[in-house]
Amino acid sequence: MKPSQVQAIDAHAHYGLYTRTGHKMHETFMTGDANEVVRRARNSRIVQTIVSPLLGLLPRGEASAEVGNNEAWDIVSRTEGLLQYVIVNPLEKRTYDQAREMLGQRKCVGIKIHPEEHRYPIKEHGRAIFEFASKLDEPPVIMTHSGEQLSMPQDFIPFTNDFPQVKLLLAHIGCGWDGDPTHQIRAIQMSKRGNVYADTSSAQSITPGLIEWAVKEVGVDRVLFGTDTPLYSVPMQRARIDGADLSDHDKRQILRENALRLFGPNLARHCGENALATASAF
Repeated sequence: MKPSQVQAIDAHAHYGLYTRTGHKMHETFMTGDANEVVRRARNSRIVQTIVSPLLGLLPRGEASAEVGNNEAWDIVSRTEGLLQYVIVNPLEKRTYDQAREMLGQRKCVGIKIHPEEHRYPIKEHGRAIFEFASKLDEPPVIMTHSGEQLSMPQDFIPFTNDFPQVKLLLAHIGCGWDGDPTHQIRAIQMSKRGNVYADTSSAQSITPGLIEWAVKEVGVDRVLFGTDTPLYSVPMQRARIDGADLSDHDKRQILRENALRLFGPNLARHCGENALATASAF
């Protein structure tokens, strides 16, 4: 099968109303409800999209993750093609309880954190989040925004080293508030436990050579496909991988296989894969 025919898995997405730029038209362009997210995904040969609700993240510093989680629990369960991250905000203690209740149930496959939108430094709150995740019966994947002052990729590494059973997916290869596009990949190289990954969802992914450099630096097994829809163009993000200067094998790994291994049976059963085989392959 050609990479362009692979039914991809989008490991980083959202749905809902975007409220951040202050420009109405721009916010309209970056908004998309659950059905629109699925429509765009299907048009780009994406079989499953893992989302967190924008309602639980925006406006910056004002959103209730708890309210967003409840909305997603309802909407994702009714929307074919979507899976859910439960948002954990350490400043909202109830979200820890929600994570315990939702993870592994129905269509919830991981935890989402966003230090920037919830306005806390990961340096101060990361240990509590990772310790919580490590004590769950099945430690989940944690997906995080990364690359800004409160969420620098290297600041996560003490926690991933201390809690090796927890897997971390750093969003946005190439994102760096200081203009440095290497932060996510350098953090993977700093990791001692092999439990840190990064996704391709950054707007910087259109930079020629960036994704290829990332694969060369850390190996293709550490790179997952993500779009950050509805903020970014899904077909553009898909075309970036389809047209990358990588082998067909590497493209398939990024688009689908790495997500199946990382998320294991929780994701595999929604993709029509053999869950036991997927788990044993990880």
